Formats: sequence, structure tokens, C-alpha cells
Amino acid sequence: MIRKRRARIVATLGPASRDPATVEALARSSVDVFRLNFSHGTHEDHAEALAAVRAAEKAVGRPLAALADLQGPKLRLGKFADVRIKVAPGHRIRLDQNAAPGDATRVCVPHPELFAAMTPGSILLVDDGKVRLKVEAVDADGVDAVVVQGAELSDRKGVALPGAVIPMAAMTAKDRQDLAFALRIGVDWVALSFVQRPADMAELRQLVQGRAAVMAKIEKPAALERLDEILDLCDGVMIARGDLGVELDPEEVPPAQKTILRAARRRGVPVIVATQMLESMTGSATPTRAEASDVANAVYEGADALMLSAETASGDYPLEAAGMMSRIIERVEKDPRWPELMGAEQDRMDDEDVDALVAAARAAADRASVACLVAFTTTGGTARRLARERALQPVIALTPHHQVARRLCLVWGLEPRVGADPASLEDMTDEATDLALKLGLANPGERVLILAGTPFGAPGAANLLRLAHVRTS
Repeated sequence: MIRKRRARIVATLGPASRDPATVEALARSSVDVFRLNFSHGTHEDHAEALAAVRAAEKAVGRPLAALADLQGPKLRLGKFADVRIKVAPGHRIRLDQNAAPGDATRVCVPHPELFAAMTPGSILLVDDGKVRLKVEAVDADGVDAVVVQGAELSDRKGVALPGAVIPMAAMTAKDRQDLAFALRIGVDWVALSFVQRPADMAELRQLVQGRAAVMAKIEKPAALERLDEILDLCDGVMIARGDLGVELDPEEVPPAQKTILRAARRRGVPVIVATQMLESMTGSATPTRAEASDVANAVYEGADALMLSAETASGDYPLEAAGMMSRIIERVEKDPRWPELMGAEQDRMDDEDVDALVAAARAAADRASVACLVAFTTTGGTARRLARERALQPVIALTPHHQVARRLCLVWGLEPRVGADPASLEDMTDEATDLALKLGLANPGERVLILAGTPFGAPGAANLLRLAHVRTS
């Protein structure tokens, strides 16, 4: 089960895909990481989905990762007496905290934190920006607003206040319950929604206590303003373009995507590009040409992984969507210009011994006609640093820990595998070359470049670089 591509695929599990047979088919087809979306489904649903992922892992013979995506503090309208009301530009409506069902003149917004951030002139976006309201007046009981754009309001639609930092905790009571459950069943990654400030990620990291890798979902403009500080507290980052695109003008989203990608790659933090990548495939067996280009552009930009949401969770063609994404990625990576772009995007390495060794490994691999690289890693750090260099040869990340191997499934270009720590340099060489041969990444007589740290089995930076030949008999 060696993949022919470096960029990885994340698929969301849901009613259309969480059964064991479909999960295994997705894994055999293309998927590396399975997302459990805690905005939908029950704990029982997610436990069954994770069990299916672990069964698929055994069936395909390679690690698979599970990502728990917490819902976060989604702001929503209350309910209307008639479920839906018609509005038009110029229509005036009051927003308050009265729980009574709304009508054409008023509706509840059960979030006092949102009112604390509104001022006259503030713009509110409802239902992913389909309705735009402008605040005209603010008082102790609510706000008066006028419809600037839109035609209909309905129950429980999302509300956003672009440009404002909402004074509310990043994790709701539901998120804390979901997090405890996700850690109990053994997920590999946890993603926090609507991150606004570094303290949000610091809180998540403190709660997780190393039991899973932590990821920030960037979907608030406020997060872009403190991006470097947030990335310093992350093991991974997701560019959640859906909600980010609600609060930014459409033309601002592509530059924001590039900014996040470059900042994360400088740190060696894996990046997922998410939302609406093959959206039309929820109901069609083929994507639009624009969607294919969107996927391709993320690959050209060097994203570690691309994510399918509704396409696999609730769409009619989950297997076709995953297969299509894989084929687009493979085609881009065959483009003669693609290696040049990977090199052009590479940033300066940190001034540390391990980074000098990793940079030397990539240079040696290119000049010595190396078939593949093997990184022995206890924590995953050496393998992630090597991935940051974007070596074009296959990279085996060999670790004694299943959890580390699963976390590395998200990282660009890595083939994580579980194996015992070597007992000696000779044992290390034999294990690396034999595995490269077994996986079909090197032929007898070809060179394999090995990175490791000594003493073996002790966490620490790599300090050993060795060139070896695969045995011919």
C-alpha cells in the first residue's frame, strides 16, 4: 500500500462512509487520515467510525490516522415562529436575547458575547454571508439592524461578525465533553475550531497533555493577525476556507491561504487545505474543472494534505471523490515544473545541528542517485524536518510507536511504518534496506540514505547520516 503521491488526503466520515466496508475501500483507494466531525453525529457514531478505521488499518497494512474535529463556539440565530421569514434590503429587524420565537421584526441571538463586540456600523453576516445586516443602534437589551443584502432568514443559521475578536472561550462545554471522549477512544489528532488567539491553542494543548497531536483551524481573520504565535503552539494547521471565506471578501481568501501555507512550512507544521475542494461531487460523479484546478493549486503550493468534507461524509459518491482527488494530486506531481516549485517554496532551515543534517541528507540524496530515504524517529521530529525539506525521493519514517506513525500519516511525502529500535549500526542498516526493498521503494544494489539518532531508542535529534546499498542476495 505505497502511495504514488506526496500530498496526503483527509476524508470526513459520515452517514455515507462510516461503515467498515466503505472505510476500508477509502483506505485502499487513497485516504490517509479520517476526520470525525463532532459538529454532527453521536459519540456512538464516532466510536464505530474509529473502530472501522482501526480495522481498515490492519486490512491495508499501513498506519491510518483519525482526526477529531471539535465543533467550537458556533454563533447562531435562535428560532422563528414560522421557521422562515422573508426579508429584503432595507428591512429592519431587532436582535435580542429574548428566547421567544422570532418573527419579521425581531429574533433571538443567544450569545451575549456577540452583543459585547457590536457597535453602530458593525456588519453581521448570516447563513454563510447570504444575508448581510448592518447594526444601526446598540442598547442594553439588543441591537437594531437593517438588511443590506439577502432574501430570507431561518432557524439556527450561523452568524459572523467580521473583523471582531469575540470575547468568548474557544471551547464550549460540548467541546470539552467531546474532547474527553475523543481522547478516551484514542484519536491521533484533535482540531480546534474558530481559533482566535494563541491562548486558545495553549488551552487545548494543556487539556490534551500529549495524548494526541493538536491542530488549529484558521477560519477567523483575528487568527491571521497572530498567525505566527498560534503556529508556535500547533502540531498542525487547517485552512478552513468555508468560515474564513464568510468573514473575508472572496478575493482575500487565496492570499490568506498562501500566507498560512508559507508560515506553516517555515516551521515544518503540516497544513491541511479544506472546504469545498470537490463540492460538486456530493451529487455528481465528476467535479467541475474549477474544482480540479483548486485541488491542483493546493498541491502546487506544497500543502501537506487536502480534505474532503461533505463529499465523503454525506455525498452520493464518496469513493469517486477520494479517487478523483488522488488522481489530480498524482497528475500534478508528474508535472516537470512541480519539483522546481517545491524547491522554490523551500525556506531557510533553522540554525540547529539536526537541520543541517537534514539539509545535507536532501542534498546527498539528490547527488548520489538515492532510491529512497529512511528516517528512524522516536517522536516524529526527524521525519517532519525531512518532510519540510520536500525531498522528492520516497521517505520511510520508521518508529517504534503506533501513535507516532499514525500522526505522521498527515505529513507530506512520508511513508510511516512501525518497527523495533535497531540494536546496532549494522542492525539499523539491514532494517532500513530490507524495508525499502520489501515496500518496493528500492531495488537490489540501489542506494538508501539513512537518518537516525544515537543512542538508539532515546528521544533526541538525529545525529547520524549513512548511505547504504540494498543487498543483491
